[in-house]
Amino acid sequence: MSESWSGGCQCGAVRYRFSRKPTGAHICHCRMCQKAFGGFYAPLVGARLEYFEVTRGDIAIFSSSDLVERGFCRECGTPLTFAYKGGRGVSVSIGSLDHPEEFPPIDQHGVEGRLPFVNDLGHLPDLPTTEDEDPDTAKSIRLSNHQHPDYDTAEWPLRGQ
Repeated sequence: MSESWSGGCQCGAVRYRFSRKPTGAHICHCRMCQKAFGGFYAPLVGARLEYFEVTRGDIAIFSSSDLVERGFCRECGTPLTFAYKGGRGVSVSIGSLDHPEEFPPIDQHGVEGRLPFVNDLGHLPDLPTTEDEDPDTAKSIRLSNHQHPDYDTAEWPLRGQ
């Protein structure tokens, strides 16, 4: 089997695959990306359309401008894609890839919209996920997890879950 790079949404309704390794990993600070991701910036990486395919479900599209389409899962809302209308490429949210660690950002775009505190985030204290949660609540969340795993599955949800 040839090498590929897969990803998808949180609930598993949408899965996708690149047949060539995406390139140009970056974060975008523009206000449009902040709103689309509900975050301080959007981490993106992409490739030409001919190397991208949706392998499960359908990506819902929102035209955030006359030039840009943003794709997301209509079931869980996960931000998935960014593409110029009529363009030859597509970018995906790095966090939606099964192995986001393979795509460290190499530059920053839209820096005029960067929030003033973003450069200081690395200096904040590091706390484990359960630091401020009740241990029983954390265990319940872990045992009732409905998130799709970070690999392709023939079906989802898996039988017996």
